[in-house]
Amino acid sequence: MVDLLILGYGPAGISAALYALRSKLSVQLVGKDMGALEKAHLIENYYGLEKPVAGTDLFNIGKKQAAALGAKIDDGEVTDLFFDGTAFVATTSTGVEYKGRSCILATGAARQKQPLPRMAELEGHGVSYCAVCDAFFYREKNVAVLGAGEYALHEASELLPVVGSVTLLTNDSELRAQFPESIKIENRKLKALVGDETFTGVEFADGTSAAFDGLFVALGSASATDLAKKAGAAFENGNLVLDKDFQTSIPGLFAAGDCTGGTLQVAVAVGEGAIAGLAAIKFLRNETT
Repeated sequence: MVDLLILGYGPAGISAALYALRSKLSVQLVGKDMGALEKAHLIENYYGLEKPVAGTDLFNIGKKQAAALGAKIDDGEVTDLFFDGTAFVATTSTGVEYKGRSCILATGAARQKQPLPRMAELEGHGVSYCAVCDAFFYREKNVAVLGAGEYALHEASELLPVVGSVTLLTNDSELRAQFPESIKIENRKLKALVGDETFTGVEFADGTSAAFDGLFVALGSASATDLAKKAGAAFENGNLVLDKDFQTSIPGLFAAGDCTGGTLQVAVAVGEGAIAGLAAIKFLRNETT
């Protein structure tokens, strides 16, 4: 177990790590990819750059900087996060566990929600984003999981021991994980969700429909929002509740960078990472006094 577990190793995560490492804390960084930096051809609007720098180059410089100060850095797609009473525990799609006395979510901007009619209205009314949180409410019932990758596999696996049946809705996307035979795969294109006040099923583009008791959305990789929900953090109007130090409603759990919304810029992410990193340092020092 380390002092500080940071999920995401982009500008916010690395910035937080640098402050923690210089304060002699042990740091574990876990990240899946470069995020938005991979698409940044040249960055010019950042303080101190003598010439434009490619996003990939800036990303690699940051990782090397953290490693030089002693950070442990691993690649992994985090699919679950919870507090076990003594530490925050993050689990990857391959089953690897990482533990930290404190944790910072810095996984970048949340992915866009699937643009399906009625999805927003039915959130919390049969549409869920957390199998660990809500599987209990669908005991012996028939549910669907929207997704096609490792995160969808994780959510479906959480549901299988509890619910009556699980159907994977790929929405005509290519499968990116190996799903067990006990999960029915439905590849057809979706048109809309069905239900007035409560979700009751889906309508396909070919005009047919299927009835389900619940829908679990697991598109792409688990976002900071998904992980915060799994950990039990509070939300207000769909937004993660954060204090001035970017701490969530759970003591010791922070969020920083693009995942908090606002201006999606490297400079902002670095600044939020610094604030969250310093707050985590203070939290850990107070915890030991």
